[in-house]
Amino acid sequence: MSSDISYTTEEIAKMLKISKLTVYDLIKKGELPSYRVGKQMRVDATDFEAYKQRAKGIKTVPQILPAAEHAQHPSTTVGNGMRPIVITGQDISLDILVKYMEKKISGIRPLREYVGSLDSLISMYRGEADIVSTHLLDGDTGEYNIPYIRKLLVGSSYMVVNLLSRNAGLYVQKGNPLGLQSWSDLSRPGLRLMNREKGSGARVLLDEQLRLHGIKQQQLNGYELEQTNHIGVAAKVASGEADAGVGIEKAAAIVGQVDFIPLIEERYDLVMLKTADNMPWIQSLLDILRSEEFRKELKAIAGYDLSRTGGILFET
Repeated sequence: MSSDISYTTEEIAKMLKISKLTVYDLIKKGELPSYRVGKQMRVDATDFEAYKQRAKGIKTVPQILPAAEHAQHPSTTVGNGMRPIVITGQDISLDILVKYMEKKISGIRPLREYVGSLDSLISMYRGEADIVSTHLLDGDTGEYNIPYIRKLLVGSSYMVVNLLSRNAGLYVQKGNPLGLQSWSDLSRPGLRLMNREKGSGARVLLDEQLRLHGIKQQQLNGYELEQTNHIGVAAKVASGEADAGVGIEKAAAIVGQVDFIPLIEERYDLVMLKTADNMPWIQSLLDILRSEEFRKELKAIAGYDLSRTGGILFET
C-alpha cells in the first residue's frame, strides 16, 4: 500500500532531479510534510504524490489519517509545529552541535546537509539553509570566510560566529617518501594529486595556494580527480593512488597509514541570518557554543582550537 511507503530526502531529490537542499527548503516551507526516523528525515509516498499534483496545478483532497495511523507520525512538520533548521557542513563538530540543539532548543528540528563551504553560502543566499559552516581562505588578505560572506550575502543581515580552528595542509604517503613540506612542492613534475570537489573549502584553499605560488592547475597530475570529503582524499593517498591531497589533520588520524603536513590554521565559522524568526534560537545557539559542557565534548577530539569558540567575529 502507498500509505506504507516513505522516501528519504535523498530519494526525493533524485526523483525530482533537484538538490537535497531544495528538498529541505520545501520541508521548511511546509510544502512537503516530513517526519523523523532516528536521524533520518522521511516523506510518506502519499504526501510526495500530493506535492507533485499541487506542483502540476491539480487540486488534491487532504488525506485524513485514521487515529491509529496518525499516532505513528507524531513529528510531522505541520502537526507538531517544529521548525526545520537546515545546517550545512561536514565536520563532526556539527553533529555534536545538532545533538545539543535538539536537547537545549525547543520548537526546532535540526536537519544536517553535507555541503561544501562555498555551496553552503550560496544555499543560504537562496534561502535554503539556516546555519552554514564555512572555511574559505582569501589568499589576498589571509582572512578566512568574511570576504566571501560579504560578497555572497549582499543585502542580508547576518552574524558570523566561530565554531573552532583546525590545522589544514597536505596528506602524504606514510613516511613522506617525496619529502613534501610546502605548497610550492606541488609544482614537482610527476606529482599525483587527489583533489576535492568544487565549492569545498579544501578546493578553495588549494586553488588560492596555487595562485599565490604561481602554479598552474594544468601542471598538477590528477587536479581533475575529486573526492567529496577529507577522508576520501586521505584514503586515496594512503592507498598509494595519489602522492598528495589537501585536507584537515583529523582525517589523517582517522584513515591512518598516511602522514599529515600542517601548513595553515583555518578558521571554521558558522553563519546565521538575523531575521525576526531566527533571533530566539540564535541566542540559544550562542549559549550552547559558549557552554562548558559543549566545549568539553569538543576538547575530547584532537586537533581543535577552541580559544574563540562562540565569539562573534562579524555582524551586520
